[in-house]
Amino acid sequence: MRTVSAPRLADVVRILENRYPPGSAESWDAVGLVAGDPQAPVHRVLFAVDPVADVVDEALAWDADLVVTHHPLLLRGVHSVAATTFKGALVHRLVRAGCGLFAAHTNADAANDGVADALAQVLGLVDLAPLVPAVPGAPTGTGRVGRLAEPTTLRGLAQRAADATPATEQGVRFAGDPEARVERVAVVGGSGDGFFDAVRDSGVDAYVTADLRHHPVSELRERAEFEGVRDGRPATPYLVDLAHFASEWPWLDAAARALEADLGAQGTTVETRVSVRRTDPWTGRVARRD
Repeated sequence: MRTVSAPRLADVVRILENRYPPGSAESWDAVGLVAGDPQAPVHRVLFAVDPVADVVDEALAWDADLVVTHHPLLLRGVHSVAATTFKGALVHRLVRAGCGLFAAHTNADAANDGVADALAQVLGLVDLAPLVPAVPGAPTGTGRVGRLAEPTTLRGLAQRAADATPATEQGVRFAGDPEARVERVAVVGGSGDGFFDAVRDSGVDAYVTADLRHHPVSELRERAEFEGVRDGRPATPYLVDLAHFASEWPWLDAAARALEADLGAQGTTVETRVSVRRTDPWTGRVARRD
């Protein structure tokens, strides 16, 4: 049964933007309210990584009033949302059903208790600090660096990442000695091979992220092994590569619980749900037949 003390969409947006300030998003990003009437009551909120048709199906079947996604639907400029395009058709479906859409992307990546914190926490990292602080000394910024309460191996860290995130066709890959000791770890949810210099400077044993490409990984490993031999130390950082979707998924539950708590503090409540649809785009893989 729905509660009678439902907040307005404008109230929910205000709370979300307080958690994930739009001003902290990258300049190229497109975050915030995409569709919805600010005066409409919100009873049910669905959280998902991607604003795709499967997620909209789930939201409308559940009678959601708002979908909060990590990835924006309209990241690049558009001149039309006519239903003759697949994105326009999604907007029309949401509007007809009275369901809003809100995106928190790079502003959620950097936020305290955002995407990076959620990934670090499901891996069991403690004593967290930003990998690249937004402002020196601040708790916000890109990525997180922390330590495992009990050190493990590189293989153990990769297994922990696989167990803590949704299964995908890619699985979890790693680069480095499987039995190497790992204690200090850096994480970045989503595409992370642009932060290798910061990871090296942080002095961590391993780096967990997604979308790692051949040449950046090859060069980082060659550099680490060369400098390790030269300096007489381990060839770190070792690398753990998740699917993009999987690396950002842990934030959904954290964001849902945070929204419930923030609204509860103001005397209103919503029912939240984390999408059960796997929106990783890959649907299969095959191995070579010998």
